[in-house]
Amino acid sequence: MSWRVPSPQRVAWRVVQTWFTAVVGIVAGLMATTKVRKMLRGQHADGFPVTRPTSVPTPRGDATTYTYGADLFDDMLVAIEGAQERILFESFIVKGDETGRRFKRALEDAAARGVEVYVVYDAFANLVVRPSFFRFAPGVHVLPYPVYNAGWSPFSPRRWGRDHRKILVVDDTVGFVGGYNVGSLYATQWRDTHLRIQGSAVWDLANAFVDFWNMLRPDDPIVTSGSTDWDPRVRIHRNVPRQLVFPIRGMYLEAIDRATHHIHITAAYFIPDHDILDGLLQARGRGVEVSIVVPEVSNHVVTDWLSRGFYGRLLRAGVRIHRYQDHMVHAKTCTIDGRWSTIGTANIDRLSLSGNYEINVEVVDDALAEHLEEVFARDLTNCDELTVAEWERRWIVSRACELLLKPLRPLL
Repeated sequence: MSWRVPSPQRVAWRVVQTWFTAVVGIVAGLMATTKVRKMLRGQHADGFPVTRPTSVPTPRGDATTYTYGADLFDDMLVAIEGAQERILFESFIVKGDETGRRFKRALEDAAARGVEVYVVYDAFANLVVRPSFFRFAPGVHVLPYPVYNAGWSPFSPRRWGRDHRKILVVDDTVGFVGGYNVGSLYATQWRDTHLRIQGSAVWDLANAFVDFWNMLRPDDPIVTSGSTDWDPRVRIHRNVPRQLVFPIRGMYLEAIDRATHHIHITAAYFIPDHDILDGLLQARGRGVEVSIVVPEVSNHVVTDWLSRGFYGRLLRAGVRIHRYQDHMVHAKTCTIDGRWSTIGTANIDRLSLSGNYEINVEVVDDALAEHLEEVFARDLTNCDELTVAEWERRWIVSRACELLLKPLRPLL
């Protein structure tokens, strides 16, 4: 009896099949385990530290920080209800629940009294919402960002990426931007960060919305004016995949390189690319204190495990990792040296930094940085710090899962 030696291609294919089967099993197991843990732990109406909305002056107008969704939604609705000329509303997710219905009614009421109302939402992110929810009354201009937007160019990087932005601009006098989607869950259950801006910086936020709308709806364009304010201390950075423009990643890299004392990051999903990881490690090497807050268990458990793959290098370099307890922390913020800050929609992962439509505010201002560091310190009271010793004691099964999931990093 003779034995045939499998070809290299056949061996490689079997390896890929085995890996894929293992990954599917791991993902299914992680999702099931996480669901059981959440059921046993139960949902919390509140119970995490909250910083009340606080306004500080910046070089281009007042900025108000929100860390509790109910506070934010109340003020957003007040702004919509007081609109007299134009509303620009964009959200990655709008739930068809009580909170979502409040926003829909407010937008329709504004249109009924003669206000120009424009609404953008991501159709893929809202597939679980009844299509009828997004049928607005006449007078509301609605743009669903398509589930599939690649057309006849399915492999073009210009055609991929979701609309992950969250923007509200009312009458070009007040703007909101940050991590909060719209829904009742986010009002009380999630710890996130949003910013309200007033002053000349509102123009930049409105212009970001207008450019996006006009790119996708040239048949129904929005007319806008220019701006005489060029002050670079408050800047709005926006990723535009259609133009292959991704300035938020560059903003982070330059800011990290400038750090001399400390870097405080709050990240819902922390999967840094090679350059950002190296930047943080180099900062730590020159004596900069680097502290990162991440959710202990997020709403995307696979992302948690991909993030864990970086913990060893970070901890051994002296980076402090704090795991937020019991609730989802969805904020995307960073402060450096008590002078530089960013708040926005972009996560520190490939999808956000080189894939999706995103928007972040960059502010060079001591007062805002000081306030955000107070928020960071308050968040730490609800965190468990991960130590090197604890990390090195993790089960061998955990190590194996991290290794098997590692090839998925470029996808997220």
